[in-house]
Amino acid sequence: MVKRVVIFSIFFLFFWGSNNLFAQAERVMGVVYEVEPHGDHFHVHPLVGANVVWLGTTSGVATDDRGRFELPVTVTLPHKIVVSYIGYQSDTTLVETTGSTLSIILEARSELEEVEVSARRPGAHVSSLEPILTNVITSSEMQRAACCNLSEAFETNISVDVSYSDAVSGAQQIQMLGLAGIYSQLMIENMPGIRGLGQPFGLSYIPGPWMESISISKGAASVVNGYESVTGQINVDLKKPEGPEQFHYNAFVSSEGQLESSLIGAFDISPAWSGMIMAHGELFNNKVDHNHNSFLDHPLIRKYNILNRYRYDNPGVMDSQFGFNLMQEEREGGQTAFFENGASFGSPDYYGYGTNTTRFQAFARTGFYFEDRQSASLGTQLGFTHHSHDSHYGMRTYDGEQNTLYANLLYGDELGSADHRFVTGVSFLFDDYSEALSDSVFSRREVVPGAFLEYTYHAHDRITLVLGARADYHNLYGLFFTPRTHFHFNLNDATTIRASAGKGYRSANPIAENAGLLVSNRTFVIADDLEAEEAWNYGGSITRRFHLFGNDASAVAEFYRTDFVNQLVVDVDSDYNKAIFHNLEGDSYANNIQVELNMEPVRFLELTAAFRYTDARQTIGDELRRKPFVNRYRGMVSGSYATRNNNWQFDLTAQFNGPSRIPEVPASVINMHEHFHMRTESPSFTILNAQVTYRWRNMDLYAGGENLTNYVQKDPILNPQSPFEEGFDGSMIWGPLMGRKFYMGLRYSINR
Repeated sequence: MVKRVVIFSIFFLFFWGSNNLFAQAERVMGVVYEVEPHGDHFHVHPLVGANVVWLGTTSGVATDDRGRFELPVTVTLPHKIVVSYIGYQSDTTLVETTGSTLSIILEARSELEEVEVSARRPGAHVSSLEPILTNVITSSEMQRAACCNLSEAFETNISVDVSYSDAVSGAQQIQMLGLAGIYSQLMIENMPGIRGLGQPFGLSYIPGPWMESISISKGAASVVNGYESVTGQINVDLKKPEGPEQFHYNAFVSSEGQLESSLIGAFDISPAWSGMIMAHGELFNNKVDHNHNSFLDHPLIRKYNILNRYRYDNPGVMDSQFGFNLMQEEREGGQTAFFENGASFGSPDYYGYGTNTTRFQAFARTGFYFEDRQSASLGTQLGFTHHSHDSHYGMRTYDGEQNTLYANLLYGDELGSADHRFVTGVSFLFDDYSEALSDSVFSRREVVPGAFLEYTYHAHDRITLVLGARADYHNLYGLFFTPRTHFHFNLNDATTIRASAGKGYRSANPIAENAGLLVSNRTFVIADDLEAEEAWNYGGSITRRFHLFGNDASAVAEFYRTDFVNQLVVDVDSDYNKAIFHNLEGDSYANNIQVELNMEPVRFLELTAAFRYTDARQTIGDELRRKPFVNRYRGMVSGSYATRNNNWQFDLTAQFNGPSRIPEVPASVINMHEHFHMRTESPSFTILNAQVTYRWRNMDLYAGGENLTNYVQKDPILNPQSPFEEGFDGSMIWGPLMGRKFYMGLRYSINR
């Protein structure tokens, strides 16, 4: 298997060298700075969230957490760009050609000498330019919590929920718009990221220090990125060789004995070539059993992760990036007696859990420029993923291997003017799965060629209309036709209305996507005639910007509904001894209403208050029921205060979680527990997280606590004393498994 990976890697890099893969539109790059007076001197800082727009159009971008922007060329050069930010004087700059990096400085507006204008750079914001409702989480926002990996990057965001899938393996899953994360397309730099067999532990595969930003798009996504998105898209941008950060080191230790370390280094090879190496290690070797149920509360983990990437930039000709990622992880858990007695996996005496995972990914993406037609762009994307794991759940084994090849060719241009643009192309997806659950073998090969077309219309800087469609032919399920549309309307300078509608498809992986059920003695009953999942999603939002307490504030109200035409139903209600997988027979839908308010009640204090209500139902056993483990409502209040010189920062987040339905548990199982009462609905509970950060020159020292209320789910494992008998179940998880935890760490960075 390793030999095949190495051979394919060599072939892949050779193939890239001769074909130059991935598309990026021709673009104008630059950095926006703000000027801050200090006595007789001036300090210049990058300005985050500034709008950069082509004059006379609505085509633009916002600067990232380093003040940088990459603006696609949607006009004929020379043309002017307008750079603006609330509280600052706008700047208009003439762009004659691409290939150089612009430096733009905005000055704060001031009419009286006695008036001091200051602003704090936001860590998270809703993009004002995207036609799709997109929430951007920057690295500074992620640093408000112990963001050790992607699963912990959403602690200050109410749109995405993260929870454990079982009480033994440590696997985590996300929810968005009231549905599991498998219905949200997880991308890494606009290419497919965690999918297929990597779903159970995929959130932990992306270290927090590696991430530059996360974009959360809700509703139907662009057809350019495939047919799989149903509820939205989460796109992770990693740090890049050409970025301002040349060196970064992060170290983390928790009170439970968790150790993590990340090292990032960027280097220039020549004026055209640059590279970056990112390494990450994690060790959790402390056997913790705080609830005294004879099972470890957290699995033992050993992980090594390395990413090596390069960039080649030939201004006016091409721009290309390529690299590879290799990760190896070992997890062990189960009964404490399993480790105390040195038992082997598969032992009938003690319950032991173990997973050994190896992942290899390679990618390449290239954009080509046209000297005689600057509005056009051509490029390709290519990615390869190899995933393999060997797992033991008690006496049950689950092994799997996945090889995926992804290719995408794109061409974009104007239709007469910059107000009319289109992107078209073809794609190819190849998935080869091989799974073995005990003595049952499941293998399948999916081949999906496709084509797409997306048209964008801009009108009077007020309206943006996106119409897209794609057709894919799946060798197992036939034709997928995916129409999607997005509407963006600026009612006035302060109010934006968005609406979207579209369809999505996906091929389910019953075992991998429900691996938490393996921590039970349920028998998996999988129907032979499973069809592709198919769903419609539609909804909209209103964003309003205004002044509150004398400072800028914003509010967002949104509603989305997902209707399934077909869905993989996982029935754990009808028979406690079985997990039954079959096609949907009836209705299945999810309604999601959310409101969010962002404000600055006093200087340097950012507050976010949000509330979400979810009604997710599915037909199970001829009855339309609430989907299990989906909170009926969720609220959040998050505050961040920084001192004037930004040396100290204090962060506090409270999460209010409403009740969720728990699948039915028969009385015979409940009676196995002395003084135990099994709920049909989980209670409401509150989680409190806090962190303090001190910044000194290039170093950040941080310390904090998670789950300060020390709330944990009681009896997360049913019948833990008899794990090989009827009634054992560690998959009925609705709340936190780990109690109060404290941590500390440091970050050290050197910029160019």
